[in-house]
Amino acid sequence: MQLKELSELTGSTPASIKYYLREGLLPPGESVHATRARYSDRHVKRLQLIHALRHVAHLTIEEIRGILLLADGGVPHLTLLAHVQRVVLHLGDDGSRAEHTAAADAVVRMRNWPDVDSDARGALNRHILQMRALGIDLPLSLLDEYSKAVNAIAGLDLAATTAEEDVDDLILTAAVGMHMHSQLMLKLLALAQASHAIQSLAGGGGPSTPAGPNKG
Repeated sequence: MQLKELSELTGSTPASIKYYLREGLLPPGESVHATRARYSDRHVKRLQLIHALRHVAHLTIEEIRGILLLADGGVPHLTLLAHVQRVVLHLGDDGSRAEHTAAADAVVRMRNWPDVDSDARGALNRHILQMRALGIDLPLSLLDEYSKAVNAIAGLDLAATTAEEDVDDLILTAAVGMHMHSQLMLKLLALAQASHAIQSLAGGGGPSTPAGPNKG
C-alpha cells in the first residue's frame, strides 16, 4: 500500500507518518520510486502501537523510541516488559536509588516473590519511606492484605500479556494494559472506599437517589 492508503487505514496523517519515519519509530517502506515507497501490514501494526503508546499510555516520543529500540533489538521479553513497566508506571522518575525497607522485604517473603532488585521494588521502597516521613502507619497486616489482592491480579495481567507472540502485540498489551489496569484499580479502590464510608456513616443505608427535575 502507498502512504495515502496507510494514512487512511490507520487514521494517522501523512505528516505524522513521515515524522515517525524520520524519527526512526517506523521502519522505511519498500522503495518503488525515488519519491514513493510501499508499506505493509507491519507498518499498520506499528502505527497502531505508536498511536496507543502516545494517546492511551501518554508516552513521549523519546519514551516510545526507547521501547521500540529494545523491541527491534531483540532483547528478551522479560527485559522488554521490565522496561515497559518502568516507563509506563514511572517507576524511576526521580532517578534516586532507594534503600531497602523492612516492610518491602516482608512483602517479598509473605508472597514468596523472587528476592531480587528491580525498578518496581525500588519504587515500593521509596513509597514506603515517603509514607514513613509523613507519619503514615503501615502495619504488616495491611501490607499482607494489599499484596495478597494485587498478587492475584498481577497473575491475570501477566498471563494475558505473555500470551502475545508478536513483539508489537506484546508491547501493546503490556503498556496499554498496565496503564489502564492501574487506573482501573484506583477507580475500584475509590468506589470501595466510598461504599464503605456510605455504609458506615449512613448506618448501612445506600446513597440517596438525587431528585430529578420538577416536571410538575
